[in-house]
Amino acid sequence: MSVFFIESQSTNLVRYQVSFNINDFKNEHVVFSGALGKHPFDSNKIVLISDPHINNTSYYEFTSADIGLIQKLPNIINSDGDDAAMALLWIKKGSIATKSSIFIV
Repeated sequence: MSVFFIESQSTNLVRYQVSFNINDFKNEHVVFSGALGKHPFDSNKIVLISDPHINNTSYYEFTSADIGLIQKLPNIINSDGDDAAMALLWIKKGSIATKSSIFIV
C-alpha cells in the first residue's frame, strides 16, 4: 500500500511503500477527507478544507503529531477547470482538533 506523509515545513506529500493492517487503524483512528493546506501561523498544524470549491466551506485544524496516516484521493475539479488535491487523514481517536465554518449573522 502507498502511504503519503507530509514533508516537514511544507504541505508536500511524500510517497512511501509500507505494509500495515488497515483494520488496526480503523480501531484507533477517525478518518477525515478534504484538501490539505498549510496552517497560516503554526507549522505544527495542518488545515483540511472539507470542500475547497465552495465559498462557505468548513475546515479542520489538526496537530501534525495526531495524524496517523495520509492517503491520497483523486483530485476534484470544479466547472472552471480548477483542481484541488484531496486526501484522507487518519486522526488518532481522542485528539483535540478545531472545526471552523463560515456563517452569516
